[in-house]
Amino acid sequence: MNRILRLARQGLSAVPSPVPRRQRRLAGRHALVDGIPFELPVDSIDTPALMAAFPIDRAAAARMLPGGELHPLALPGGKGLLLVTVVNYLRTDIGRYIEYSIAIACTHGARPAPPLLPGLLRGTFGTGQYVVDLPVSSEISVKGGKGIWGMPKHRAHLDFKVGDSAVSSQYEVDGRLGMYIEIERPPATALPLKVGAVNYCAFRGMLMKSFIYLDGPADIAFGRRARARLVVGDAPQVAGLHELGIAEDPLFTVFLPSAQGVLDDHFECWFLTSETPGRTYGEPLDSVVGLGLSEDWPAPPRIDVGADT
Repeated sequence: MNRILRLARQGLSAVPSPVPRRQRRLAGRHALVDGIPFELPVDSIDTPALMAAFPIDRAAAARMLPGGELHPLALPGGKGLLLVTVVNYLRTDIGRYIEYSIAIACTHGARPAPPLLPGLLRGTFGTGQYVVDLPVSSEISVKGGKGIWGMPKHRAHLDFKVGDSAVSSQYEVDGRLGMYIEIERPPATALPLKVGAVNYCAFRGMLMKSFIYLDGPADIAFGRRARARLVVGDAPQVAGLHELGIAEDPLFTVFLPSAQGVLDDHFECWFLTSETPGRTYGEPLDSVVGLGLSEDWPAPPRIDVGADT
């Protein structure tokens, strides 16, 4: 096993950075967007993060995706995939904040993609994740993330706890539980992860596509070695998740003790359509009008998530 890990580390270390050349070329230049100052690239450093992936009912997931061009990623047995990713941004252009992403793995196109291939040919099938809910700690993160990239951000009570044996995060809004995730810390594989990911989000009746890149040593567990506990609460923002038939055991878990990330300032968007007139998707533009630049956090979560919750 140690030999396999060494070979894996060597191979992954040779993978080139996925960050586009444009981002490297613009490094050090400044932008002022909606009153938010940025020094390019829009990045973060010294960032711990956790991720867990759970099989879900693919048909139920399809009903949660907006428009007609997003399709749940196909796993064997009619399953899709729910991705829970919590990032504790310690150093960014807009200060510290926690981001709690709840998303459905998906493809983009006229028709659903076949199994397996979207993982190998991500660009061909528009492989990414549709972000169902994205609570964050600070107002400035909402203003930038939603107003610029169309992400469904809103302020909430969040935490991020790293222990010797487990990593956890809890999300509450308006006195109600959104979600609690706890993963058993995977073996210290320290695999050098260099990946790009695509986020799809609904905002102003449009499908927004943004790009993020991560680089850091990752501890990863698959299958039976991956252990996690997921509790979905009764907050309205997560109500639809109860229909997904989320599996108790994760497909994989990941912990990055310290990573670097880049959020591309380039993004794409399309109109979201429906078979009937008058339907819109995502929040309207006025949901960000009037937001300020505060970096203050709400109080930490208070709900006790017991073992039998």
